[in-house]
Amino acid sequence: PMQEEPTILDEDVPDDVDRDDDNFLPETTLEPYDPRLDLSTYKFPSLELLDNHQSPEANVSNEELISNKNRIVEALRNFKIEIVKIRATIGPTITLYEIVPAPGIRISKIKSLEDDIALSLAALGIRIIAPMPGQGTIGIEVPNSHPQIVSMRSIIASKKFQEDEKSELPIVLGKTISNETFLLDLAKMPHILVAGATGQGKSVGLNALITSLLYKKHPAELKFVMVDPKKVELSLYSVIEKHFLAKLPDEEEPIVTDVDKVKNTLNSLCVEMDHRYDLLKKAHVRNVKEYNGKFIARRLNPEKGHHYMPYIVVIIDEFADLIMQAGKEIELPIARIAQLARAVGIHMVIATQRPSVNVITGVIKANFPARIAFKVAQGIDSKTILDQSGAHQLIGKGDMLVSQSNTITRLQCALVETPEIERICAFIADQQGYMDAFLLPEYVPDGDGGLSDVDMQNIDAMFDQCARLVVATQQGSTSMIQRKFSIGYNRAGRIMDQMEKAGIVGPSEGGKPRQVLLQDEYSLEQLLNRLH
Repeated sequence: PMQEEPTILDEDVPDDVDRDDDNFLPETTLEPYDPRLDLSTYKFPSLELLDNHQSPEANVSNEELISNKNRIVEALRNFKIEIVKIRATIGPTITLYEIVPAPGIRISKIKSLEDDIALSLAALGIRIIAPMPGQGTIGIEVPNSHPQIVSMRSIIASKKFQEDEKSELPIVLGKTISNETFLLDLAKMPHILVAGATGQGKSVGLNALITSLLYKKHPAELKFVMVDPKKVELSLYSVIEKHFLAKLPDEEEPIVTDVDKVKNTLNSLCVEMDHRYDLLKKAHVRNVKEYNGKFIARRLNPEKGHHYMPYIVVIIDEFADLIMQAGKEIELPIARIAQLARAVGIHMVIATQRPSVNVITGVIKANFPARIAFKVAQGIDSKTILDQSGAHQLIGKGDMLVSQSNTITRLQCALVETPEIERICAFIADQQGYMDAFLLPEYVPDGDGGLSDVDMQNIDAMFDQCARLVVATQQGSTSMIQRKFSIGYNRAGRIMDQMEKAGIVGPSEGGKPRQVLLQDEYSLEQLLNRLH
């Protein structure tokens, strides 16, 4: 029989390049593309801009150590719990006593003695970790009588941070119980949820995070989108607008403070995310690191829209305030960014004072695996933010728990004060920057979906009553309005259309009730005042 001709394979074409695809360029002997050449004279901030807050007397004396050890042993012995071994690790604000109980002692028995040990030590905020993960011991954390201040300068100067080359977005937040600098890579986390009561160090924690990124990244590699409903927390960073900030094209202020502008900014980030995914698809890569690697090697064609992608870090302070005012309109784009944006280099840090379940909803929790908890008011708040208790037993002033891939680490947050941030921002702002901030794509809200003929000049006389009922019951149903106010279907339908146009309820979803976009009556009254 005749033999088939063998298929000829083209061995010269690389696997990742389609010969007919003009997104790719042939291999070149040119120098690799360097994004930092955009601002080639840029100098990174120096350590001298930070203060040294070390306090000399803040050390744990031997007497305090021995006294606490003896008290712990005695308190446990009173409840007939014998200890085989005990050792102490001294941290900046906490000393960890690790005990090995005698065989046959139940762990739950020791755990239940938390308050009794606190009483015998006369200490505030005793925390028992039973058992210590991977140690075979039980940990008892006791606050030091003279806590030590961890300065930002000491952790920025640490060898661990200075010599770190692996992390894409390295952040240092503070020191662990064993006095080691705690370094995280935001690109791997990939989003962070921060919670803590007022005045417990939340804003300082955000500032430490931003500062560590400013010390490590060039303006061509990183952009911040800052959302600040309080209007004062992040305003210090507005001077570095032309170096590090991203905003919408028609915005004057680089820090977003108005709720309507927050909606547009978040939706604009969704547009940017979709655009980046399109570029990744054309480049045949899976994430922003591989994409930038190809672009630096000059393998991607700039004429096809390819460009170097800087990381975008979205920082939202006081998230609860946004949810109160805009609810679902804020939550939906945030959930979408949190689910998808990690591969294209967009990362979120969300802070809130009130970690209740109607603020930190299930959708948000599911997509924010990394959590940071400062001291919270009660145990239920700790369970909401960390999925376990412990944050209500912290001692405040920067004492925090970091939860990452189910391991919880206790840290003392680094102190960085307002004058230090002002000096860093002034140092960056004095250098040559870009012509403008990094511009996000313009977001055009969808049309009114057939609502163009709804007359908002002649608002129905019962509009206010119907709106209050819908917001109070959180049910956007035309039939409910008919029943409650004894009006006809046509009039109830017109009122519902007017409510949709006003932004009180969402669009019709077939037979289901409409989504109510306002969460409380205060927001409704403000909207009604604006309408009238």
